[in-house]
Amino acid sequence: MKLLKFTINKQKQNEIALKKYIQELEAFRFALNAHSLVAITDITGEITYVNDLFCEVSKYSREELLGQDHRIINSGYHTNEFFANLWKTIAQGKIWKGEIKNKAKDGAFYWVDTLIAPILDSDGKPYQYVAIRTDITQRKLSELALLERSRLSVLSAEISLTLSQSGALPEILQNCTNTISQYLDIGFVCIWTFERQTNQLQLQAGVHCTGITCSALNDTKDFPDHILLVDNIISLIIQNHQAIFNEEISINNSEKLLDSTFSISRFSAYPLIVEQQLIGIMALFSKQLFTEPTHNLLNWIANNIAVAIDRIWAREELLSRREALLLRLASQIRSSLDLDMILETAVNEIRSLLQIDRCYFLSYLPYPSQPSLTITYEARNPDFPTMLGTIPLQKSAFLTEILLSKELICIENINSESHLDEDMQELLTEFGITSQLLLPVKSNSGEIGAIVCSHCSGDRIWTKSEINLLQAVCDQLAIAIDHAQLYTQSRSATLVAQTQAEKLTETLHKLQQTQSQLIQNEKMSSLGQLVAGVAHEINNPVNFIHGNLTYANEYFQEMLTLLRLYQQHYPQPQAEIEDLAEKIDLEFITSDLSKLLSSMNVGTNRIREIVLGLRNFSRHDEADKKLVDIHEGIENTLLILHHRWKNNGIGLDICIVKEYGNLPLVDCYPGQLNQVFMNILTNAIDALEESNLNIKTTDKPQILIRTEIFESKFVVIRIIDNGLGIAEDVRKRLFDPFFTTKPIGKGTGLGLSISYQIVVEKHGGILNCLSEPGKGTEFWIQIPI
Repeated sequence: MKLLKFTINKQKQNEIALKKYIQELEAFRFALNAHSLVAITDITGEITYVNDLFCEVSKYSREELLGQDHRIINSGYHTNEFFANLWKTIAQGKIWKGEIKNKAKDGAFYWVDTLIAPILDSDGKPYQYVAIRTDITQRKLSELALLERSRLSVLSAEISLTLSQSGALPEILQNCTNTISQYLDIGFVCIWTFERQTNQLQLQAGVHCTGITCSALNDTKDFPDHILLVDNIISLIIQNHQAIFNEEISINNSEKLLDSTFSISRFSAYPLIVEQQLIGIMALFSKQLFTEPTHNLLNWIANNIAVAIDRIWAREELLSRREALLLRLASQIRSSLDLDMILETAVNEIRSLLQIDRCYFLSYLPYPSQPSLTITYEARNPDFPTMLGTIPLQKSAFLTEILLSKELICIENINSESHLDEDMQELLTEFGITSQLLLPVKSNSGEIGAIVCSHCSGDRIWTKSEINLLQAVCDQLAIAIDHAQLYTQSRSATLVAQTQAEKLTETLHKLQQTQSQLIQNEKMSSLGQLVAGVAHEINNPVNFIHGNLTYANEYFQEMLTLLRLYQQHYPQPQAEIEDLAEKIDLEFITSDLSKLLSSMNVGTNRIREIVLGLRNFSRHDEADKKLVDIHEGIENTLLILHHRWKNNGIGLDICIVKEYGNLPLVDCYPGQLNQVFMNILTNAIDALEESNLNIKTTDKPQILIRTEIFESKFVVIRIIDNGLGIAEDVRKRLFDPFFTTKPIGKGTGLGLSISYQIVVEKHGGILNCLSEPGKGTEFWIQIPI
């Protein structure tokens, strides 16, 4: 009976506990459903359960979601690798956490903070997944808005900087479109202007973006149907001068006009207006809607571009009218020394530009017996008689005085000028001249002349800008006269110098060779002395340290033995000793100090090897021929260049392959032969560095060094790299003095020339280069045994 009562009580307690547990689960489920988006999928990813909040946020009904997978809300924002990593994590039975951007049924995007937990079976393998998401859209939108404000601020600053710079209009506008494409997610951005004569729309600059790459539209051929895309909105913009913002446009045959990755087109256009006149249009094609701040900034950019275009056009107009004359004269002077053509062009251009009746060039010829004034070039109104020829002596005294004093004469009306002498006034009246401007041409060569502008139809006011322009023209003409004079002198001097140059050519060639050899020998001699001295100075302290390391290790072992005896015979040390041993970590010190001494020993050994290599390479005391081991010289050179070819954070990790033959000792100049190895190996490393920078390849950079005996009389050293190779025209000039393909400051062009002299002239051997573009380079060094 007691047992039955106990059983009933136990069952009641279990029922109460179960009800309480169910109530707690219901409360947890209610809280979870109220604040989180919950979804359950099977092992294949098919949705088997969603809560109400999931349906509310995604805008899909429960019937539309069940049986589908999560691709139904995929926004396309995340990469395939992102989801592959997600599935890999949960398939291993692990919890995945992260932020995901999803797309609702109505096309709106939302962000969720996601936790996906696998539910495991008895074997520990997942059989379904529970995804709990929290809507964080507002937080993400705030972050994106902050990023957008920062990006737009940088964009406005860079556009302002671009528009403030000088340059041609297409260049400045192209820089603007490039900058816009860097900061905004666009497919196209183009700027058109109305051609000022025909009022036709003309493409000035543009950028086409596909994916993450953008390219400039250099010509309308790059986008031949761009007019079709904006044809319908041009008339609208012309009428109301209003911007078009986020317009959805329909494009027929879009595959011919836009890249396949750019299928959705949002079109925005902004008029370029100056003083209520439409001078152009800026248009953008975007994949997504632009925000209001972006629209405001683009409107600001369009206004500033319009002002910049107007400023550039005004400057070009000024240049095309007045300064174009100076540019043409300067161009003629640079391209030709034909003084007759230059002076004739000048008088014709001046008359046309200033709209005057007559312009001529007056030349003073200072003959010792009888100086004269002659009008040599003239441009005039056909209705007036010519003035070409010599001015009579009795009428030239006043003009001669003016020219010799190099004074500017400005006469607005000859009748009101009292300082003119009678002969000068009579000369002007004879040819109907009522107003005149004379500007001397001041040549450094001693030639004296003047540009004279005359008017025959009443008063003529000569403005300051006209006088400044003509003074600049006279400066150009003075340069032309000097150049022509120098050209005449230089031609006669050239004939003399040419003969001497032919005689000196051979001497100069020999001098260059001798000079290059002296420079290189002096350089290598100084380097040898330096290397030998440094090696000697380093060797002594390193030997001292290396020798003392042995005793230091012995002393340490003896002290360690003594310490262990103390620990053995006095196992209970004083508290102070125990605290210090724990503080300094005595066990670690005893184990690590031995390793430390060992590594120091290895380091000093390495330094001694390097010092020995330096001393062997320099061979400072071996200027005469000696029997040496060629392989030792190669090894010492590789040791010196170790930092260039070894992967130590600086070098390329070049693979050095050695195929050494069984060579006898060779009678040679060891120090000079080491120079040859140094020059050729350095060039090989430079070639592999250039190959690594210019061409991304999976081939490991390699230098093969092969030695062998040739015809029982010669030793051959072959140094082969797998770099870019050398073109035939460059290969033929490799051994010429001062010839180099390296940038300024990286090569003198002396290394291979000196190497050739050392091998061929000093040793009676052969130095040759075998190479083809794309197939590497081989240097063949052949030395008599």
